[in-house]
Amino acid sequence: MSLGCPKNLVDSELILGKLKDKRFVIKDEPRDVDLAIINTCSFIKEAKEESIEAILELIDLKKKGEIRKIAVVGCLPQRYMGQLKEELVEVDGFLGIEGWKNLDSLLEGLVNNRRYFRGMSSHQEYGYNGGRFLLTPKHYAYIKISEGCDNFCSYCSISNIRGRLRSRPIEEITEEAERLTKSRFLKEINLVGQDTTLYGLDLYGKPRLLDLLKELDGIKSVDWLRILYTHPAHFSDELIGFIADSKRICRYIDLPLQHISDRILSKMGRKITSQQIYRLIKSLRRRINGVALRTAFIVGFPGESDEDFQELVDFIKAIRFEHLGAFIYSREEDTPAYNFPEQIPQKLKLERYNNLLEVQKEVSLEILQGYLGKTLPVLIDEKLPDDPQTFIGRTEFEAPEVDGTVIIKDKSLKPGMLLKARITGTWEYDLLAERT
Repeated sequence: MSLGCPKNLVDSELILGKLKDKRFVIKDEPRDVDLAIINTCSFIKEAKEESIEAILELIDLKKKGEIRKIAVVGCLPQRYMGQLKEELVEVDGFLGIEGWKNLDSLLEGLVNNRRYFRGMSSHQEYGYNGGRFLLTPKHYAYIKISEGCDNFCSYCSISNIRGRLRSRPIEEITEEAERLTKSRFLKEINLVGQDTTLYGLDLYGKPRLLDLLKELDGIKSVDWLRILYTHPAHFSDELIGFIADSKRICRYIDLPLQHISDRILSKMGRKITSQQIYRLIKSLRRRINGVALRTAFIVGFPGESDEDFQELVDFIKAIRFEHLGAFIYSREEDTPAYNFPEQIPQKLKLERYNNLLEVQKEVSLEILQGYLGKTLPVLIDEKLPDDPQTFIGRTEFEAPEVDGTVIIKDKSLKPGMLLKARITGTWEYDLLAERT
């Protein structure tokens, strides 16, 4: 079971790849298995609760005899190893981040009926060359270009859990991309990292995302190359220009802004001002024709006043983001913001969260109505489970799993097809289309 973000999914795929190399049989469901592994997230309160709930479900299956051994890996044990091994005695092993590196020792312990615990040093060089057992559909994959983060935002626990920025060499990433395109029916590669725009700073002394993109842009067999998790403070004019000119890089910028109030941005440690954000968005939209912007905001950060929140709402209405996610501020005990004064009551945080989503719903509907009658390339992801004649796809303006979709009714389609479709209808977040 893989919880959390696509970065976590890559880690899960690496663990499964090692197990497959050892001739384990991998099953889709935790029923009648020797070992169930859950890769956890502990970024915010809700993620921790989801992880604990999933672990308890596996423990229940173990008690019923469906599972012999349970291993918990990833962010949750990296952060709370001592507490977990004392309280969850039914779990047979705990591994921290980059769990595939200690998988052999875990398996040896489990075979000998010994509980095994091991966190991972977050200061080691990051990289992987082993095979992955991909959990995504055959036509798209994620490639993790770095681990950890050097931004140290005051609300965020990532640096404490996953350490400082550690980038993979350009050659290693390019080799993996070429290997994936040769072994799979691959149409789309999604680059992930905690801050992809800062990629390479630790290895090369300066950010090298542009150079990486130049290498990957040369892989002709890939139709779409998508960049996720970019930080607004680390864009360069050269990077924007290359994205604008590329025929392969999706006209889609994932730009988590977190807020727009200068006072809150400063308290968050975002290293950017509202004026710089406005300037960046203007440049992205002017230079990348038809670009779609995805962002994320935190509501209820300590000290967020009614005026700060209203400034955020006005900003969303003015900028009109194609895609927007919102998070209620989670007070994490190992972050500077945990001790900030003026913590916002949960009820008020929830009100602001719902308000923000309502504003975005109207914006999204208006934007999608502008697609009516247009013909766009659509990548088919899957068949609708309860309707074999209806398929779910995406344009280049939607990332997998997080954005809206395009619904097409056509029994001749197959997942992985890249086709032209005319937009015929809209909902708040999804489009209806027909094949042309």
